Amino acid sequence: MDSYILILLCLAAFVAGFIDAIVGGGGLIQTPVGLILLPNLPVSTVIGSLKIPAFSGTSFAAYQYLKKVDMNWKLLLIMMVLAFPSAFLGSTLLTYISNDFMKPLLLVVLSLLVVYTYAQKNFGQHIIKSNSARTQIFYAVLISFVVGFYDGFIGPGTGSFLVLAFIALMGFDFLHASANAKMVNLATNFGSICLFMLKGKIIWTIAIPMAFSNAFGGWLGAKLAIQKGNKFIRIFFLMVVIGTLIRFAYDVF
Repeated sequence: MDSYILILLCLAAFVAGFIDAIVGGGGLIQTPVGLILLPNLPVSTVIGSLKIPAFSGTSFAAYQYLKKVDMNWKLLLIMMVLAFPSAFLGSTLLTYISNDFMKPLLLVVLSLLVVYTYAQKNFGQHIIKSNSARTQIFYAVLISFVVGFYDGFIGPGTGSFLVLAFIALMGFDFLHASANAKMVNLATNFGSICLFMLKGKIIWTIAIPMAFSNAFGGWLGAKLAIQKGNKFIRIFFLMVVIGTLIRFAYDVF
């Protein structure tokens, strides 16, 4: 592989890590670039290799959030334990069948999501404590299974869907939703990585340099999100969801 291709991959990984740390959706940058620059590799090998930098960037971003944002560890542990096998199952299914049939449905869902988030100016600006502990656990289990499976089976936009779920179902604000989403996303990434490692689908000479780049982007993005707060994260959230929408629209049409 030419050195300039690796440099472009690392640049894409840095940008992806930066965006993903703020509100998720780094896969919208990293995955298409990887597929374009590595056309001679099987898609599963490219996706598997890109999971390593995704995990690295999420780890560094999560560390930054952990230093500044309070976490509900009871809920997080439940979600991480359940998200791991869900992502593993989704990635296993991906090795047998195509996920293209899901994209038209996601196109509709994302369109509604953009309209709602833009219209509701107070969405995710404040913490809402209206759910009982039992309801919170129920939503935690539901989010872990659904979004974990989605990450393994489809992937792009997982962080954004996690942020949305934490806000809409569990009453978090954008900052706390982004922080908690990083921890759950670590578990989903790790579940997929285990599957791709077992299948021998990871090229480490590509994955490791990209991992360092993604980690630096994740570190920088998380620090900026913590400094700027909810309004800044909301704007980024809208940008990333619109980007996800365009990506799926391109795939469908």
